[in-house]
Amino acid sequence: MSAQGPQPIRDIYAEKSTLGRPVISIEFFPPKTPQGKTSLFERVLPRLTAAGPDFCSVTYGAGGSTRDKTLEVVDRIQGQHGVTGMAHLTCISSTREEIKRYLKQATTLGIRNILALRGDPPREQPDLVEPNNGLDYSYQLIDFIKTQGDFSIGVAGFPESHVACTEGKHVDWQHLKNKIDHGADFVLTQLFFDNADYFELVDYMTNTLGVTIPITPGILPILSTAQIKRFTSLCGATLPKVLVAQLNTLGDDDEAVTKFGIDFATRQCEELLRAGAPGLHLYSLNRSRSSLAILRNLGLT
Repeated sequence: MSAQGPQPIRDIYAEKSTLGRPVISIEFFPPKTPQGKTSLFERVLPRLTAAGPDFCSVTYGAGGSTRDKTLEVVDRIQGQHGVTGMAHLTCISSTREEIKRYLKQATTLGIRNILALRGDPPREQPDLVEPNNGLDYSYQLIDFIKTQGDFSIGVAGFPESHVACTEGKHVDWQHLKNKIDHGADFVLTQLFFDNADYFELVDYMTNTLGVTIPITPGILPILSTAQIKRFTSLCGATLPKVLVAQLNTLGDDDEAVTKFGIDFATRQCEELLRAGAPGLHLYSLNRSRSSLAILRNLGLT
């Protein structure tokens, strides 16, 4: 964070590009229990912010279920740890007034960066009737955010296509281009485990669609075999057969899987950075060990 306070993330990418250095960001989620809150605030955040990330992001629960907690965590990251923060925001299940209040509160707290997402309805309310507010897609949310203040706006990209897009990845990537045309400053990708998927996305976006903003790969360190199989089935990401075979060999030995996950992610990140990725976005799952180890392995702490 600069002497003037939190930086717009668009400026962080511009500065680091000039220096030829990658932008490192780490993602957290608002804790759901008192124990999770203690762990995040007293152990995880101090350890990971001490590693010197360029910014940290905080997720927004389905249907806005963690709205206030999201801003609380971003405020803590910026105020106590001096790291630029970014708040996620989804438009589905929220009225324009609710979104407006959220952005006003963010502005009051000095939060200058928003990740604009369509979002998902709460799993416990699959038949929830959406408010008729005209904000059904993230490009519409971007337009609305821009009327509420000078935020730097990021969006999500999907190397293997969004799980809900049935028309193929090129159609999904054209939707991403539309979000960029509406004012997105940078893209953070969904998790993936085959770098070829990321390279194909970047090639199509830059060489076919003419996109010039940073497209940063999202990296999820594997912590357990069962967990990563569940995650990938939910979000539509693919586990390569070779990776599945290695995980099946390790089975339920979470300590061995975690060590393997650190090594796998380190090698994945090395190749991505060699090929010119503008940075790395690490999904921490509110744990510090794996993200710290990866950054140390890469010499990026």
